[in-house]
Parts: sequence; structure tokens; C-alpha cells
Amino acid sequence: MTNVILILWAVLLAVTILLLPFIVGLLHSTWAASKSIERYFKEMKEAGLGIVENTGYVSELDNTIGVASGILEVAGKIDNNAKTIKDAVSERALKQN
Repeated sequence: MTNVILILWAVLLAVTILLLPFIVGLLHSTWAASKSIERYFKEMKEAGLGIVENTGYVSELDNTIGVASGILEVAGKIDNNAKTIKDAVSERALKQN
């Protein structure tokens, strides 16, 4: 019985010695991957906050578009008035000549 126990211990010790570096390597790879994931999440958070900050001005752009529409409307009225003035001045000039 003691020979069986010694053989069993020897086999288990050999397996442990052979597998231990492999297991430590896997643990190190897992740790490195978790650090990379943590760094990527930090970068994604910073990018997301930048996007939120930059898209906060969209409502201001809507206000700008509203003001620009009003300006275009006034510009159209000025153009119509300018045509009326041009026509009136042209008629006066023709009457005087």
C-alpha cells in the first residue's frame, strides 16, 4: 500500500510541477487582459463624456437656425423693398428725361 501511495504522490507532484507554470501563465494573461479592459473602459468613459459635452450645443444650433430663418425672411423683405425703390427711381428718371 505504501508503494501505491508513493507512486500516486510522485505522479501528482510531477503533474503539479509541470502544470504550475502553465497555470501561472494563464493567470498572468487573464490579469493583463483585465487591465486592458479596464483601460479601454476608462477611454470609453472619457470619449462618452466628450460626446455629451459636444452634443450639448445642439440646442444652441437650433436657436441659431431659428434666428437665421428670421434673418432670411427680413432679407427677402428688404430685397422686395429695394426692387420697389429701384422701380420708383427708374420711373422718376424716365419722367424727368
